[in-house]
Amino acid sequence: MTSIAASATLSSRQVPRPQPQPRAALDPIPPRRLFAFLAMCFGMFMAFLDIQIVSASLADIQAGLSASADEIPWVQTAYLIAEVVAIPLSGFLSRAIGTRMLFTISAGGFTIASILCGTSSSIDSMIVWRAIQGFIGGGMVPTVFATAYLIFQGPRQKLVAPVVGLIATLAPTIGPTIGGYLTDAYSWHWLFFINVVPGIVVTIATYLLVDFDKPDFALLKNFDWYGLLSMAGFLGALEYVLEEGPRYEWFDDDTIFVVAIISAVSAVAFFARVLTARVPIVDLRAFANRNFAVGSLFSFVLGIGLYGLTYLYPVYLAQVRGYDSLMIGETMFVSGAVMFLTAPIAGQLNERLDPRFILVAGFVFFAIGTWQMTYLTSDWDFWELLWPQVFRGVGLMFAIIPVTNTALGTLPPDRVKNASGLFNLMRNLGGAIGLAAINTWFNDRMDLHLTRLHEAVNPASVAANERLANLAARFQGTDAHAQALAKLMSIVRLQAAVMSYADVFLLLTVLFLVLAAFGLLMKRPQPPAGAAAGH
Repeated sequence: MTSIAASATLSSRQVPRPQPQPRAALDPIPPRRLFAFLAMCFGMFMAFLDIQIVSASLADIQAGLSASADEIPWVQTAYLIAEVVAIPLSGFLSRAIGTRMLFTISAGGFTIASILCGTSSSIDSMIVWRAIQGFIGGGMVPTVFATAYLIFQGPRQKLVAPVVGLIATLAPTIGPTIGGYLTDAYSWHWLFFINVVPGIVVTIATYLLVDFDKPDFALLKNFDWYGLLSMAGFLGALEYVLEEGPRYEWFDDDTIFVVAIISAVSAVAFFARVLTARVPIVDLRAFANRNFAVGSLFSFVLGIGLYGLTYLYPVYLAQVRGYDSLMIGETMFVSGAVMFLTAPIAGQLNERLDPRFILVAGFVFFAIGTWQMTYLTSDWDFWELLWPQVFRGVGLMFAIIPVTNTALGTLPPDRVKNASGLFNLMRNLGGAIGLAAINTWFNDRMDLHLTRLHEAVNPASVAANERLANLAARFQGTDAHAQALAKLMSIVRLQAAVMSYADVFLLLTVLFLVLAAFGLLMKRPQPPAGAAAGH
C-alpha cells in the first residue's frame, strides 16, 4: 500500500496539470467600419424617432392640412403599415443587394420622403409620403441590429448591445418630446425637415464606408413575388385592423371585418408559401432556435411596454390635464433621460450577472412603474408621474439588452440578417397588438365606469344635487342650471376616464409580472461555437 501511494504521488508530481488557455485575441475593428456603423446607428435613430415624433403634434398637423378627425390618424397608420411590411423583407434584401446598397437606398429614400412630408399641402399627399417613408425607412432598423452582431462578435457584443438597445428604446420615447419642442418653436413641418441634413450625411457616409458584406444578386432571380404579396396582405391588413379596430368597434364595422378576412386569407397563403418556396421571402427556421424564439416572445411584450406606455402618457396628459405638445414633451423627457443614464449600468450588469436575472429585473421595474399608475387621479402632474417614468426607463434598458442578446447573440452569422427582421417585426407587432388591446380595454372600462357613475349621480343623490347647486351658482343667466348640468357630466366623464386609465395600468402590471416569472424558466443563453472569434 505504501509503495502504491508513493508511486501515485510521484506520478502526480511528474504529470503537469493542464493550464487554462489564454483567450484568443480579437482582431481590431478597422476605424472605417466603426464610423460606418455609427452612421448606420444614426439612420436607425431617425427611423425609430419618426414613429412617435408626430404623436404629440397630430392636432397641429390636422389644423395645417385641414384634415378631419377620421383622416389624421392615417398619418401614423400609413407609416406603421408600410414599415411592418418592410421590416421582415429587409433580411432578404440585405443578402441580395448587400448592406451598403440597401442602407444607402433606405437612408436616401427616407430623407427624400421626409422633405415631401414636410411640404405636403393636403392630407392625401401626406398619407402617401408617410407610407413611402415608413416602407423605405423600415429597412434601416433590422439592418443595424444584424450588422451589430456580425461585426461585433464574442465579448464585443456585450459592449454594442447597450448602444443598439438604447437607440431602439430611446428614440420612440423622446419622440413626443422632440416633436413638442419643434412644433412649439417652429411649426409641424420641422417634424420632417429635421431629418434632411442628418439623412444626407448618413446616406453619403454609408455609401462611402460600408463594406461589411458582398451582395448576392443571384437571389434576385428567384425573388418570391407571391410571398411578398401575401406577406403584404397579411401584415398590412393586420396592422390596419389593429390600428382602426378599437375606434370602430372591431368586427361590427364592415370595413374592419373585410380587411380582417383579407389578413387571414393572406396569412394562410404566406405561411404556405414560405414553407414551400425554394428561396422564401422570409426564412422562419430561425424560430427553431429556442433562444431566438424565447427572445422574440420577450421582444413582443417589450413592444407593448415601449409603444403602449409611450402612447398612454401623452394621451392622459392631453385629455385629462389639457397639456399642449410642448408640455407633454417636457413631461415625457424623464424616461429618455433615465434610459440614457441607465444604459451603461445595464450593460455592465448584463456582462457580470446571469442575463436572465437582468431580464426579470427589467420587467419587474416595468410592473412597479405601471402599478404606481393604478393610483392615478385627475390631479397628477409632473412630479406624480416622475417615479413611474423612472421605473419605466430603467425597465426598458434592463430588458432590451438581454432580450436582444438572447435572440440574436447566439445565432450563427449566416442567419442573423433574416432573424433580425423577424425579431424587430415581433417588437412592432407587440406594440400594434398592445395598443389595440389597450384601446379596447380602455373603451370597455370607460363604458362600465360611466354607467356606474351615472347610476350614482342621479336626482336622488344628495351629494350630486349639492355639487350641481354649487356649479349653478358660478354661472349666470337663465340657462345656469343647464350649464351646471353639462359641467357636472363632463366631470363625471373625466373621472370615468381616469378610472379607466388606472385599470389599463393594472392590466399591464399583471402582464409584466407574468413575463418576469416566465423569464425564470428560460435556459441561460450560451454563445454559439466560435462566437469569440474575430470577424
